[in-house]
Amino acid sequence: MASLGWSHNRRNAAVRQTVAWCYRGGSISAEPRINDRIRVPEVRLVGPSGEQVGIVPLAKALELAQEYDLDLVEVAANARPPVCKLMDYGKFKYESAMKAREARKNQAHTVIKEMKLRPKIDPHDYDTKKGHVVRFLKQGDKVKITIMFRGREQSRPELGFRLLQRLASDVEDLGFIESNPKQDGRNMIMVLGPHKKKTEAMAEAREAQAARKADAKANPGRSQNSAEGEEHSEEAPAEAPAEANAEA
Repeated sequence: MASLGWSHNRRNAAVRQTVAWCYRGGSISAEPRINDRIRVPEVRLVGPSGEQVGIVPLAKALELAQEYDLDLVEVAANARPPVCKLMDYGKFKYESAMKAREARKNQAHTVIKEMKLRPKIDPHDYDTKKGHVVRFLKQGDKVKITIMFRGREQSRPELGFRLLQRLASDVEDLGFIESNPKQDGRNMIMVLGPHKKKTEAMAEAREAQAARKADAKANPGRSQNSAEGEEHSEEAPAEAPAEANAEA
């Protein structure tokens, strides 16, 4: 019984120690300690412009922070003594969040698009599929081209190979063959890689969008006229059948 009581007390002490450690700013909180939350006798102080002030008592560092109307922020808690800096913590957090947001915005994710074709594809369908491949490559994405064979088509793999070579030749200004055509069961697969990097394509797209917005803002009448022109062009084909019937 005594051993059970001892283990129970030991377990409770461990829980209390863990709770106290978390309360003092353990790994549960990722925020640095600032101002009154700093609990050390002295700190290595860095001034607002990055100048080294030296090792000073915590009370003196807090006094300087109040004098400059700034916060005392612990930037290196594991140093001995901890390194603290005088700064506007609210402004620092805002700028850090904006930098992280911009970094995520400019981050390039590798995307592999897929386009499926048949060996005996219709010329119109081929042009449509090729248009999609061109758009993907312009966006900086890779494209996986899959030729699907059915029935007796499986005995004519050269049809798929020639089609893939034709497509690669048609888009060679925008992409290159990253993975040569290879047979995979009933399919033949080729991967096209873009000449343009994803980050470059994203930057160009943002610039084009900004240019369109600036042009629309500078010339509001032009965009309205173009919209009216599109409406007239849509109405024009409706008269064509009447003219054809008259000629007939």
